[in-house]
Amino acid sequence: MSDFTPSRRHVLKWTGVAATLAVAGSVLPNFGISAALAADLGSGDIGVLNYAYALEQLEAAFYSQVVKTPYKGATKAELGVLKSIRDHEIAHRDFLKKALGKKAIPGLEVDFSAIDFTSRKSVLGTADVFENLGVAAYNGAGQLIKNVDYLAAAGSIVSVEARHTAAIQELLTGASAKAAGEGHVDSKGLDEALSPGEVLPKAAPFIKTPVTAHALV
Repeated sequence: MSDFTPSRRHVLKWTGVAATLAVAGSVLPNFGISAALAADLGSGDIGVLNYAYALEQLEAAFYSQVVKTPYKGATKAELGVLKSIRDHEIAHRDFLKKALGKKAIPGLEVDFSAIDFTSRKSVLGTADVFENLGVAAYNGAGQLIKNVDYLAAAGSIVSVEARHTAAIQELLTGASAKAAGEGHVDSKGLDEALSPGEVLPKAAPFIKTPVTAHALV
C-alpha cells in the first residue's frame, strides 16, 4: 500500500448501527471485528472517560508504532516531534486508565493495516486525522461531563491535543494557515465539536475490539 487512501468502500457496524465510514474525505475499508474482545463504554461520566480512554489508546498505539518504525526520510527534528506526541498520548492514556480504575474498558486491539508506516504522507496524514478528530471529540464530549474535576482534566488534555494538530500541520505544510487551524476553526473562532456518535464511526476502522456506546450516542 503506497499511501493512506484505500480504494474500496465497506460498511462497518459500530454501536449497533451500520455506518459508511469516511475519514478526511477518504472512505476506509472494514478490516473485520475480533470477537475475542468486547468493551462497553458505560454511561455518565464513566462512559465519557472510557470514550476518551479508547481514543487515547488508539493514538498512543499509533504513535508508538510510528516511533518504532520511522517512515522513510524522517529527520531528527520530525522524530523529536513525534516522540513528544507519543509520550503525551501515553500519559493521557495512563491518566485516564488510573482515573477509571476498575471501571476502565480493557485494552483495545487496533488495526493499522490501512496505514503505510514507511510513507511520510501516510503517517502524517493519519496523524492529522487522529489529532483533529481527538480535539473535536473532547470539544463535543465536554457538555456530557458532570464532574467538574473531570471537566477540568478534559480541558487540559484537549489543549495539548490542539498543540499536536498544529505541530502535525506544520510538518505537513510548513508555517501556514492550516497549521493555525484553517478548515477546522469556524468564522466565530471556534474549533469543531463532534458528538461520540459522530466520532466513533470515524475511529472504528482502526479498532478491532467490538465497542458499544449506547448510552453516549
